[in-house]
Amino acid sequence: MDTLAYLHLTETYTESEQSSLGINFYCRLLFQELKQANPLRGNSILLILFAITLTTLSWATPAQALKRGNRGTQVTSLQQNLRAAGYYNGPVTGFYGSLTQAAVRRFQRAHGLSADGVYGPQTQRRLSSKLQGKRRSTSTSNNSSSSNRRRVLRRGSRGSSVSSLQRKLKLSGYYNGPITGYYGSLTQAAVGRFQSSRGLSPDGVAGPQTLSALESGSRSSASSPITPAKPEVTAPPPIFNNESFIEEQSKTDNNQDALSGSPNWMALKHTIYGKISPKSIVHSGQGLFFAQNMMYSHTITVYDRDYKLVKTIPDVVNLSKYGHSKFNGKYQGSPVEAGFSHNGRYAWVSNYKMYGPGFNKPGSDKCSPNQNTDNSFLYRIDTENLNIEEVIQVGSVPKFLAASPDSRLVLVSNWCSWDLSVVDTENNQEIKRIKLGRYPRGVTIDAASEKAYVALMGSYDIATINLKDFSVEWLRNIGRSPRHLNIDPESNYLYATLNGEGQVAKIDLSTGKVIKKVVTGSAPRSMALSDNGQLLYVVNYHSNTVSKVRTSDMKVLQTVNVNAHPIGVTYDAETRQVWVACYSGSIMVFQD
Repeated sequence: MDTLAYLHLTETYTESEQSSLGINFYCRLLFQELKQANPLRGNSILLILFAITLTTLSWATPAQALKRGNRGTQVTSLQQNLRAAGYYNGPVTGFYGSLTQAAVRRFQRAHGLSADGVYGPQTQRRLSSKLQGKRRSTSTSNNSSSSNRRRVLRRGSRGSSVSSLQRKLKLSGYYNGPITGYYGSLTQAAVGRFQSSRGLSPDGVAGPQTLSALESGSRSSASSPITPAKPEVTAPPPIFNNESFIEEQSKTDNNQDALSGSPNWMALKHTIYGKISPKSIVHSGQGLFFAQNMMYSHTITVYDRDYKLVKTIPDVVNLSKYGHSKFNGKYQGSPVEAGFSHNGRYAWVSNYKMYGPGFNKPGSDKCSPNQNTDNSFLYRIDTENLNIEEVIQVGSVPKFLAASPDSRLVLVSNWCSWDLSVVDTENNQEIKRIKLGRYPRGVTIDAASEKAYVALMGSYDIATINLKDFSVEWLRNIGRSPRHLNIDPESNYLYATLNGEGQVAKIDLSTGKVIKKVVTGSAPRSMALSDNGQLLYVVNYHSNTVSKVRTSDMKVLQTVNVNAHPIGVTYDAETRQVWVACYSGSIMVFQD
């Protein structure tokens, strides 16, 4: 992206020079012709001179000042140039919104200009000068390998040097994310882990000493007793700004209402960043919010209602201490989803897979039971001390889970073994495995703890399970690839995101029929239902949006932009706040 910005600048500068040369050349030709012209052609001469004057003025007039609300290619170029200069981390949208305005102000303040957020002639000249200097510096650096070795890379850095760093960290087993060329939270955490293993100061900054140590490739086997994690097909898509994407607010009526703080619309309250890659965010019902950060961070991060990090829980466990004598030593998990029981006292966290000796056949996003992939484990965490207290073996690649309202059972959908684990919460062990079919995913349980519903993404159907005798019936032909499920407080209606259709369906449980479907955005993933069942909040993974849907008529009331790849969502009834987990490395909290 830096190269694009420099190329754009070069083209602009070249065009300016060529325009000036073109005027001089044109004028010389014209006046040579005038010397030979008939005096009677005076009127024509005056017209020609007038045209030359207008053309010259149009070429000489500086570009119009850009400000908030403007759109177009000039804004696109500005965003690219601000990004190249290190002042803008958002997407290149061509819309001059709040993020672009803030970036301009930061640049202006840094260069002693009036910080009005307007991109006028003075700011243009200063930015152009900075980029030309940076281009020359980069060119010199690229021509010198010793300069590259002396370069310091830190969070916010971009370019081929960062891509190279990520590749080396990945080969060494310290980095499991995509190669983005952006030094974000995942890269910073990987550098910190590498530094710790080599006895360096774990500041997360890749300086000469760290780069030299990484280049040597001599990693001590004693420094990491746990088998390095391999890249997963479930990794967030490798887009340019994968770790710090900030969506520019578009100038739609709904978003303007949201930004103005209208009580009828969601408005952004706070954004949480850090060493996170949240696959899900779940509210305990008692003021704690658990974010599951998969194998990219190997943690569960817990926050309170003040958006403060209460604790980072590593996913490392000694399985033999929890009764699994087959496995000796420490193992890592990969937290994916969470559910709560006993009025929020216990959190149950599923792990996509385990890392360590004995786990040699990991599952993936495309799998089947006949592959005999490794089983994984469910963690029980006491929310009073935030410690992992129980570890229960379940099926292969457990995805979603739900605790029954009576706190008697926890149900876990196992993606690769195509079944459902039934866990007894009193004895903390799996008591039954129910075969279902291809790719079970979403799970929800009715208010009476009598029936459970499981979405099968490899079908059009939803399983209905009797929790007394564990018999299975079916809701047929609901829609292609049902993914996530919510049930209303009265257990009258079921809501399902349809992965294969890009829609959300409302199902009448008395008839088993779909009442209505609605499009909320591209790739609707998870949902959260308000405590009264009147509002449904849907995250749209590819649209980078969250939609608020009125359940009575399934009308989309509002859609707001969020950071890249929203994947999880939860609702806090006490504060009426919606928490959105963005796989790209943030959690956004909206007030509704």
